[in-house]
Amino acid sequence: MMTRRELLKTAGTALALGGLAPWATAMAGSLPGIRKTIPASGESLPVIGMGTWQTFHVGSGEAERAPLRDVLRVFFDRGGTLIDSSPMYAEAEKVTGDLVADIGEHDQLFAATKVWTYGREEGVAQMERSFSRMRVQQMDLMQIHNLRDWQVHLPTLRQWQEEGRIRYLGITTSNPAQHDDFAKVMASEKLDFVQLNYDIATRGAEEVLLPLAEERGMAVLVNRPFGGGNLFPKVRGRELPDWAQEFDCASWAQFFLKFVVSHPAVTCAIPATSNPRHAADNMGAGFGRLPDKATRERMAEYFASL
Repeated sequence: MMTRRELLKTAGTALALGGLAPWATAMAGSLPGIRKTIPASGESLPVIGMGTWQTFHVGSGEAERAPLRDVLRVFFDRGGTLIDSSPMYAEAEKVTGDLVADIGEHDQLFAATKVWTYGREEGVAQMERSFSRMRVQQMDLMQIHNLRDWQVHLPTLRQWQEEGRIRYLGITTSNPAQHDDFAKVMASEKLDFVQLNYDIATRGAEEVLLPLAEERGMAVLVNRPFGGGNLFPKVRGRELPDWAQEFDCASWAQFFLKFVVSHPAVTCAIPATSNPRHAADNMGAGFGRLPDKATRERMAEYFASL
C-alpha cells in the first residue's frame, strides 16, 4: 500500500483543465459516495467538506488564486458541497465567493460561515458582509464562532432563520479549553449544528460533546481533522497497514479522515488545503466503506503505537 506522497507522485499532474488525476478518478468512479443526515431536517451531506482557515486567505492575483480555483474544481467534481469560512479568516470568505462564482458552482455550494464579534449591531453588520463576500442570498449555515457573545447573537440567528435568511444555525469551537462551556450551551439551547475539533490523536470530544450531539439531534462538523497538520510527521515514510484496504483507504490522509467521519455523531469533516492534489486525496475519504467501531479502535491503537 502506497503512502500519500508516493500515491500522489504516481498521479503525475493532478489537474488537467480542471479534471482529476487518473487514480482519483478511478477511485471515485468505482466506489459509492458517503453521505450523512442532518438530524434537524433529514437533508444529507457528503462526509467530506472543506475548511478555508489560512488556505483561502490570499490576494486577488491570478497566481495566488489559480491553485485554489483548481482545489474547488476537484472538490465540486467529487461531489463536495459544504465549504466553511469565517470573518476571522481575513479574505477567505471573499476568495471563496469569488472563486465559486468563477467556476459556476453556487447551486452546489452549501455555504457555511460564522459571526465573530461582540454586540448585536456589530454582529448584524458582520453577517451582512459575509453574505456579500460569499455572494449568497441565503446562508446555508451561520455559526457563532468560538462562542463569542453567543447569548447576544443567538436570538438574531433564530430571527434570521425564521425569516429564511439562514437555513441552519450553530456554534463552534476549536479549543479543548472551551469544551465544558460548549457542552453547557449544547445542553441548554436548540441548535442545528455544532462544530468542534476532533482527530485520531485528540479524542476529548468523544467523552461528552459527541454523545451530547447525538442525544440532542445536532449535526457535527469537525475542524482540524489532521490535528492542524501534526498527524502527518508521525507517519512520514511509513506504509499504511494492509488492513486499511478493508475500508477502502488509499492514503494516510484518508486514514485520518475516515477515522473522524466514521464516528456515528460526526456529519462532515472540513479539512483545509490549497493543494489540488491534496484536495483530491482528501475527497477520496468520502467514498467506499467506513471502519466499524472495532476497526476505529484498532486504527487509534495503531497510530498511538507508531
